[in-house]
Amino acid sequence: MSYRLSPAEIVFLTEYCTVMKPVVKALNILQSETNTHMGWLLPVIFQLQAKLSRLETSSKMCLPLIRAVQDGVQKSFGGMMQDPELIAAAILLPKFKNTWTERTEIIETAGLVYVRQHIDQMAEAEVEQVGQHSSDEEDFFSSMKSRRSQGTGELDGYLACISNKMDLLNSFPHIKNLSLKLNTGLPASAACERLFSSAGLLFTAKRARMKSTNFENQLLLKLNKKFIV
Repeated sequence: MSYRLSPAEIVFLTEYCTVMKPVVKALNILQSETNTHMGWLLPVIFQLQAKLSRLETSSKMCLPLIRAVQDGVQKSFGGMMQDPELIAAAILLPKFKNTWTERTEIIETAGLVYVRQHIDQMAEAEVEQVGQHSSDEEDFFSSMKSRRSQGTGELDGYLACISNKMDLLNSFPHIKNLSLKLNTGLPASAACERLFSSAGLLFTAKRARMKSTNFENQLLLKLNKKFIV
């Protein structure tokens, strides 16, 4: 016996897909194995919130779903949205800089302050290592000079650049070092989970006596099959 969807059901399913589309895209970005750094986390979350808020005005049937997703995002990531380190990590990726959220007060009072403080510390450390000062007076005020010439100027120059490619970081050494420090780790463990899942599919009950070398080779072949011509 076949069942045809009613017009109301079709409208609901269409609206449901529209609402869940940005959620799915956000999950796919955060669990990507390449081109995803810690600095992607907050821009993705803020953009997801903005897209869901815009859908509230046009939603007729899925408004409770939208609000449930918004509450879930706030419950899971609300504390992270004010974290200066995470905000700075996003700023230090050329793709985002300081344009990934309309809440500019978050960027100004947390992220940029964090970046400036750490760039100043790097500049001061370099001045101390050089140690070439002609007098005690110059030595006493050297950290102030380094902050003025290197810290603020480098950050302003970085934010003013139009390019959004990662190669831009090579032009700003302090920005690059801080970006590497904050953006090295991935925000998700999806890549590791995929590896364990693939290993479980290979190491079945009928293959329990497989040697470790053979197991490792088969796992590498399975995970890298896209590179095999």
